Amino acid sequence: MSVSRTIATAARVLSQLRRDPRTIVLLIAVPSVLILLVDQLFAGREQVFQNVGVPMLGIFPLISMFLVTSITMLRERTTGTLERLLTTPLTKLELLLGYGIAFAAVAVVQVTVVSIVGFVILGLDTVHSNLLIVLLAVANALLGMAFGLFVSAFARSEFQAVQFMPAFVLPQILLCGLFVARDQMADWLQWVSAVLPLTYAFDALDRAAHEPTLGPRFWADVTIVVGAMILALVLGAATLRRRTP
Repeated sequence: MSVSRTIATAARVLSQLRRDPRTIVLLIAVPSVLILLVDQLFAGREQVFQNVGVPMLGIFPLISMFLVTSITMLRERTTGTLERLLTTPLTKLELLLGYGIAFAAVAVVQVTVVSIVGFVILGLDTVHSNLLIVLLAVANALLGMAFGLFVSAFARSEFQAVQFMPAFVLPQILLCGLFVARDQMADWLQWVSAVLPLTYAFDALDRAAHEPTLGPRFWADVTIVVGAMILALVLGAATLRRRTP
């Protein structure tokens, strides 16, 4: 594997993003606007906002990164860019790692902005350090990126790529425990939620925000999230097609 080719791929992706202001707004501004909206939604119910606000600092970046990554990779195929790139010595792994580095840099900026809004402007409070929440939120954003790279292989148009959001991400949001505690769900829903990566991403954020002691369950959550991210990238490399018909 060539480090120089991987870095060159990351630089190319960042250059493309820099010339696309609408994508920058989606990545940087939208999560902050959404957390402000949630704050107003629970105006007068401060404790409710404290309970859901911190996990949403990680969920909103995941959603936006999923959408942008899946559409960006699909566009690479439909325009023939990916086909041309893969005729060079660049490998699929180097390509995906380049994307990962580029979007990891974007994720750090994205999460930093939304965290400033949440912690400084809206007064969100956590038991553990804000830095831990930021790191978990970045991991969530990278998980969304990995999901986006993976599902883009199954879309033939940008419209289909967008449709994967309600089909792939929304069920995970509904079943992760954000709206209803998992032990209060029907048994079969608990089994389904147990195999969804966002369940563990939410649990890690919730524990970091509210539990005095993180404990082994927290580290198990983090391990599962990282493992799901790596698995999605590996599957993305295995299913990556040069061009969409």
